[in-house]
Amino acid sequence: MRRVERVRCAWGDSAPEYVVYHDEEWGTELHGDDALFERLCLEAFQSGLSWITILRKRPAFRAAFAGFSIDAVAAFSADDEARLLADAGIVRNRAKIAAAVRNARAAQQVPEGLDALLWSFAPSAPRPRPATLADVPATSPESTAMARELKRRGFAFVGPTTAYALMQATGMVDDHVATCFRATGGGTPRGAPVGVPAGIRDHVSGAQAPINSHTAAAEGRRVAGEGGTHGGHEAAHG
Repeated sequence: MRRVERVRCAWGDSAPEYVVYHDEEWGTELHGDDALFERLCLEAFQSGLSWITILRKRPAFRAAFAGFSIDAVAAFSADDEARLLADAGIVRNRAKIAAAVRNARAAQQVPEGLDALLWSFAPSAPRPRPATLADVPATSPESTAMARELKRRGFAFVGPTTAYALMQATGMVDDHVATCFRATGGGTPRGAPVGVPAGIRDHVSGAQAPINSHTAAAEGRRVAGEGGTHGGHEAAHG
């Protein structure tokens, strides 16, 4: 008997880790200061690497960064940063490690809490669902405003593209494509007569995973542009 598979976003079928992440996490609303701090850190560590590398190292990251407790990471010393640089289980990048500690200290200074701050940039109105990955943006006015505000508050290594990836991952925006079962709320058998153009269906079944949850080209813009911010808080809330 032929096994019936769900139709997913193209990248969500390319590796077992992606299947679980796509089906259970990506695009699902996430709340909690420490939980969002973890995702902020992991998105920053991902820059220039494949997201699957981060997923496979995630248990080691959690162990190395005290479960991403904001208060615990904020208390890290120079010795802790040296320990992290020697930990082969994580991404050993001096600037990203320093940014994680700096961002924990910045998060401690957010009066309303990191959760409330980040979610204040979630779009208030729905938008058309993307038909294919080509329709998924790399940034948005809201992510640009988020990046600028985080920079103003002392956060580092969070540009507009990383901010948008965070918004996608934590359910602030929903970029599951129209043919994905997460978009329709049910598992559509691959190849079933559901009115999906063959080109889209072939793209979903045969695509390789992009560097992150959107396109490799978008990731190139992300790596090149993380140092800068554009737009402003008023662009999203004015």
